[in-house]
Order: sequence, then structure tokens, then C-alpha cells
Amino acid sequence: MTPTRQAAVRLTQFAHGGGCACKIPPGELEEVVSGLGAPLSGGESPLLVGLATGDDAAVVTLPGQDTAMVCTADFFTPVVDDPYDWGRIAAANALSDVYAMGGRPVLAVNLLAWPRDRLPFELAREVLRGGLDIATEAGCHVGGGHSVDDPEPKYGMAVTGLADPARLLRNDAGRPGLPLSLTKPLGLGVLNNRHKATGERFEQAIATMTALNRDASAAAQAAGATCATDVTGFGLLGHLHKLARASDVTAVLDTAAVPYLDGAREAVRDGYVSGGTRRNLEWVAPHTDFGATDADTRLLLADAQTSGGLLVAGEVPGAPVVGELVPRGEHSIVLR
Repeated sequence: MTPTRQAAVRLTQFAHGGGCACKIPPGELEEVVSGLGAPLSGGESPLLVGLATGDDAAVVTLPGQDTAMVCTADFFTPVVDDPYDWGRIAAANALSDVYAMGGRPVLAVNLLAWPRDRLPFELAREVLRGGLDIATEAGCHVGGGHSVDDPEPKYGMAVTGLADPARLLRNDAGRPGLPLSLTKPLGLGVLNNRHKATGERFEQAIATMTALNRDASAAAQAAGATCATDVTGFGLLGHLHKLARASDVTAVLDTAAVPYLDGAREAVRDGYVSGGTRRNLEWVAPHTDFGATDADTRLLLADAQTSGGLLVAGEVPGAPVVGELVPRGEHSIVLR
């Protein structure tokens, strides 16, 4: 189907933030969930991945089978004005958590919050159509969902996938000597923020956000990778810090090798930086040796991405190598 090119209303103006920049700050979130990840008692737990390492999805083994179930949920406020594109972006972002664990999405249900007295339902239909089209592209069934009347529009999906428990991609499986690959360029947050402020449409950002991480996940597994995460609301630095902390290593990042979308540096220069990005940078600062990295680059590295790429400990064909893992040092991240 052909996406709508002009939104009847500017959906981003109905949201206090946009996309994954609306996440609760990582430091605050970790305090809230601390101690809430205890497994069920009674023998060895089938829960392979839970809250302990802050990974992308939960993974549990299925009784009597050599298969694991991957479960995740992700939703957010409008990141673009076009409702169809917003639906596609939100669905690709939710599916990404399954790919980031090395899984295959099988079933999704919609999560929709809609201000029914302020926005027409035909726009909600376009959002859902966009989500369905991306899920169909992924070979993932959509089986209904849940909706609420809400002053602020929000959309996403809860997704269930399947994975081989022996071939999971985990954020705690990094080891010294592995290179770091990044499969999508950065700059989505600042371009989305500029779009919200000005109405300018950035096709390169939309194409990046609606691209599935399916092929990148498969390529990482084919290359023998066992450690990965996706880069979303906590920015590259935030997700890299979580990976390095969980794996008990230090990540050395080559700032000159990190790819950016066209227009991203200009957006930072012109001040289109979200509060979420600044909070990300504040959170990672105590754990990062910034060296001589300039202020704009620091913001781009912490930029809150929506439906970003995979950060893989290993070489992924076609993806730039942006750093390496080394034995644990004073900081979890060192910029060079």
C-alpha cells in the first residue's frame, strides 16, 4: 500500500516528546525496577534473560523443546506527523527487540492510546495499517491488541518471537578482543526533533527507522556473534554502556568511524536536541572517558534513537566497525 504523504494534522504536536526520546531516563528506570527481577522459585528457572542485565527482551525456554520464546513490548508518542509512517516506525522498533536477541518475531498485538475527542479515528486506522504492513514484511502475525482513551496518542506492539537458546544474541556475552559493528547511522533523534519543530520531512530518517533489523540480526548470527543490542532511546553511548557493564569489559569507540545521517550535525548545531538525549549524556558521563571529543559529537553519540540499528560485538558484513571491546578498565566507555 502507498503511505500517506501529507498528514491531515501534525501528530507530533499532540505529544510532549517524540519516539524513544520519551523513555524514562535510564538512571531513574534502573532505580524503579531494582530488585523486581527475581525468578520463580522451585528448581532451575527457565528464564534465560530477564531484568538482570537490562537486555532488549525477555527470553524463556519452552518446556520439553529446544526452543526459546522471546517477549517484548514497545510503544511511544508520535515521532513523525504522517500516521502511516508513525505506525511503520513503531512496529519496526518493537520488532527490533526480538531481532536484537537473535530471534524471529511470530506474533504481535497492537498497543494503542488515542485521544478520541481530539483526533479522528481514520488517523488511528492509518497508524494501525502502517504497523500491519511492517509486521507483514517481517512475516509476523498481528492478532488484535488493546486500546485506551488517552489525552496523548501512543502506539506500539507487544511481540512474541522464537529463538534457538544456543544462538541468542545477549548484551552480557561480550569479551575482550571483539570488534564493534553498528548497522544503522545515528542522528534519528535530532532529525525527528527538527521535524517536530519545523515540519520538515527527512526521507533518509524515515527510511532508516522503517528498515527492519532482520537481515542485520541474521548476518550477525551467521558471523558467529553472540553479543548484541539495538540502539534506541538511550542512544549509542547509553546502550554501549549497558553492554560493557553487563559483559564486564570496556568499550573503546572510534568516534571518526561512527556513521551519521545527512543533516544530523546541522540539526545539533541548530539546537534540535531533545531532553532525552541530554539526560542520556548526563547518565553515561561518569562512566565515560570522553578524551578530546567535541560537545556536538558527544550529543550525537548520546542521541535518543527511534528504531535504530544493531550494535554487535563482532564484524557484520556491510556494517562499519566503530570500536572494540578490551579488558575492563576504569571506565565502561573510552572515546578516541
